[in-house]
Amino acid sequence: MIQRYHIKHQSFHKGKSLRSIAKETGHDFRTVKKYAEESDFNLKTRPKRGRPSKLDSVKPIIDAWLTEDLKRPIKQRHTAIRIYNRLLNEHSDIFNAGERTVRSYVAARKKELYGEKEGFLPLEHPPGEAQVDFGEIIMIEQGKKIKGFELVLSLPYSNAGYPQVFRGQNQECLLTGLKDIFEHIEHVPRVIWFDNLSAAVAGIGDNSDRKLVDQFYRFMLHHGFKAQFCNPGKGHEKGHVENKVGYSRRNFFVPEPAFDNIQEFNHGLFAVAEKDHQRKHYRKDFKIAELLKEDTLAMLPLPAKPFDIGRTEKLLADKYGKVIYDGNIYSASPQVAGKEIYIKLRAHQIEILNEDYQSIVTHKRLYGQGQEMMDWLPYLTTLAKRPNALKYTGFYHQLPDPWKEYLADLSYEEKKKSLHLLVRMITETDMDTATICLLETMDSGKADADSILLSYRRLTEPTFNDFLPLISAGINSPAIFTPDLTCYDVFLKAGENR
Repeated sequence: MIQRYHIKHQSFHKGKSLRSIAKETGHDFRTVKKYAEESDFNLKTRPKRGRPSKLDSVKPIIDAWLTEDLKRPIKQRHTAIRIYNRLLNEHSDIFNAGERTVRSYVAARKKELYGEKEGFLPLEHPPGEAQVDFGEIIMIEQGKKIKGFELVLSLPYSNAGYPQVFRGQNQECLLTGLKDIFEHIEHVPRVIWFDNLSAAVAGIGDNSDRKLVDQFYRFMLHHGFKAQFCNPGKGHEKGHVENKVGYSRRNFFVPEPAFDNIQEFNHGLFAVAEKDHQRKHYRKDFKIAELLKEDTLAMLPLPAKPFDIGRTEKLLADKYGKVIYDGNIYSASPQVAGKEIYIKLRAHQIEILNEDYQSIVTHKRLYGQGQEMMDWLPYLTTLAKRPNALKYTGFYHQLPDPWKEYLADLSYEEKKKSLHLLVRMITETDMDTATICLLETMDSGKADADSILLSYRRLTEPTFNDFLPLISAGINSPAIFTPDLTCYDVFLKAGENR
């Protein structure tokens, strides 16, 4: 992975030839060519101001051509002589400089475009660069007030910003937020500045060399951007995003945002951000939305294939078929009790996989300590096939008390029928709804599976209440079976006319 990054870095950021890179790294030329041409990313800097030059009238044209080259394969980029010839052919009315002058300017601009910018943040921010940071907020999820975090990507050139909220600051939250923002703006910033956050940086060497987390490395290579990191303890070097974090907190998250679905809320935040971009830039006499167009023009295109965000770890399930991760408990299935299984970690979910990497169940990811996520379905599906084993499983003691009491004295067939019904109810709704239906049925003096099903349908199917009077009347009641025979009169009259 490091070698792949090194090849791309030498090619795109230092402008070295593929053969010199192959000679330096010892890799086959075809291998170097493959990795160097995977995607394009480079820094863009403003041309230096100096004394008047014969090229002043065409410098914007040359800069535009060279900037467009960042998105082209290496072999299809402009050479200095090609630029000189194009200027002669296409802009002879304003161009009157010599080839040597063009060569000198093009060489300097290419050095700026492919050169290094290590260890400092430029005071003038070119289009297409971004900064990223987390900030702490309070939010209300499903009626519960919790500590959350806003991830903000800011674009200093245009002063645009995009916030997304998460329950944590881990690697999956960082990458999910970035990916969602990239997909919303349909572009990828060429350079992104970060703190030395643990979600991206595994360690810092003696020469301030960063060892990046593997998934972050892959994410960066996949999207083609260049990651820049502030000096240790110098978070103010990315002051624009720190200000934007405070601005977003004050303007978008006061009072505390309340939602039931965090992903839907995040999607709505994009509309909030775009509305905010209709105000004028604090220094430039343009709207942020107008400057944002220049920002995106300097960015990279989205990769053709989306990046799959998620870390996979191996864990050992306990005797109940559950696993513990980061201090929280997640149910899997009784079939994997005592076995090694895998969990795939995402920002909002945890997916549990068996030893063959087949999905067992997906849970909401828990943040904090001492919590539990329980999906009853895998357990009940197994027990419904062997109802007499129910009392002898540890799972039985974790059932809600009303269900334990109800199932305790049922016959084999009744227990089997009730367990299959329970599976149906929690598949369509959840255990809480199934328990409410059981309690309502028991309060009415009935305790069989058919009566529980009736309560369940009455609770979950509003139109089902229209049929209750007919059902209550009894199966032999005329209220149900009252056939209308008048339709046969048509046939009888037709026979009389013959």
